[in-house]
Amino acid sequence: MPWLIAFKGKSGYSAKNTAEDVTKGIDGHGLTAIITGPTSGIGLETARVLALRGVHVVMAARNIETAAKCKETIIKGCPDATIDIMQLDVSSLESVRNFASEFIAMGLPLNILIGNAGVMTPPFSLSKDGIESQFATNYLGHFHLTNLLLDTMKNTAKSCGHEGRIILVSSRLYEFSYKGGILFDKLNDEKSYNSFYAYGQSKLANILHAKELSRRLKEEGANITVNALHPGVIATNLSRHSNFLSVFVYGALVKHFQKNIPQGASTTCFLALNPKAKEFSGEYFVDNNVATVSGYAKDAELAKKLWEYGMELTASK
Repeated sequence: MPWLIAFKGKSGYSAKNTAEDVTKGIDGHGLTAIITGPTSGIGLETARVLALRGVHVVMAARNIETAAKCKETIIKGCPDATIDIMQLDVSSLESVRNFASEFIAMGLPLNILIGNAGVMTPPFSLSKDGIESQFATNYLGHFHLTNLLLDTMKNTAKSCGHEGRIILVSSRLYEFSYKGGILFDKLNDEKSYNSFYAYGQSKLANILHAKELSRRLKEEGANITVNALHPGVIATNLSRHSNFLSVFVYGALVKHFQKNIPQGASTTCFLALNPKAKEFSGEYFVDNNVATVSGYAKDAELAKKLWEYGMELTASK
């Protein structure tokens, strides 16, 4: 791969570190994690590394057959891995509700919830619930899933004494959203749709979700952290719809900042398992370190408005 510009931050890690690096020596036995979008790219690497560290991994996948093949691959390299597969399409609120109900009925604890599934810059389409597809998949499905599983996470944290951790995969492209940040009034309007801005909007929503949920949990005194992250510029199938991204990723300058998949999954795994991440909540991470957000991502009132909007969209779902 091209050389990568990287500087170690306060955590002691940088963009060059892999998911195995940031979890080295950590024992995850006794912990249970759900990860959405676990069948390719950084999602698959995250599932593999968590399983390698002893975490009971629940692969929440849209395609069960693909997930089964991924599970086989992980187990070949880690025979002691404990992995379950459950069906989940995060773009469908019904699927989210069914998944959460099934998981809760299993009586499993839940220590780590990773919202990793996503789509990037597809042509305009609406989800089964009539919601613009990127907003539905990248943000709303994870918002609903988190709320449905929050009591399970709170109970787990109380009973085991280990903080719960919620991790939301965002993107630095959150800076490129619509004017106003979130297009509340025209979210599902095809004429107003711009695939690139809509992607930025959905990733901005993930950061605002992390900040608002963290605020609420802190007020409640719940032992759960919530953080968002930018995984880095990585060549994965996420960008299959985007001509812009092919230029963005493979351009002469950007090549120097591009990560491989093990490096791309490192910040997710750092937030999921590393003890150094315990003290942080409501933050945005880049390259395994806290980063400063700009623009609409700093707007606490927008975060509250988005929360109420998400509650309206998921009411009785």
